[in-house]
Amino acid sequence: MRTLTIRILNEEAALEAMQQRFIDTWKTGEYTGEFLTFESPTALFRAITPKRWELISKLQPLGKVSLRELARQTQRDIHRIHDDVSSLKALGIIEQDDQGISIPYQKIRTDFTLSSLAA
Repeated sequence: MRTLTIRILNEEAALEAMQQRFIDTWKTGEYTGEFLTFESPTALFRAITPKRWELISKLQPLGKVSLRELARQTQRDIHRIHDDVSSLKALGIIEQDDQGISIPYQKIRTDFTLSSLAA
């Protein structure tokens, strides 16, 4: 099962996490999932807008569909759907082939923590 974790980490923490995942995978040989990391909430919400979240949640259970079908399912203009799909493809959340577009992940989770400086 393919899993995508979307998270917010500063550059240093993201590098440390990537190194640790590499070591863990090297030792166990097990799939640890895929990660999409943003440096701030602003960057995350700029890349994955509320309309794009809606598109992701609608597309994931549909499986592979055409842009027209996705526009129909979301009741949105096909040109706006195309723009959002292009952005999500660039992030690796959506894949496209001759049969249509789809989300290759069975699970998508978000992982970020807000804490005080004293923590």
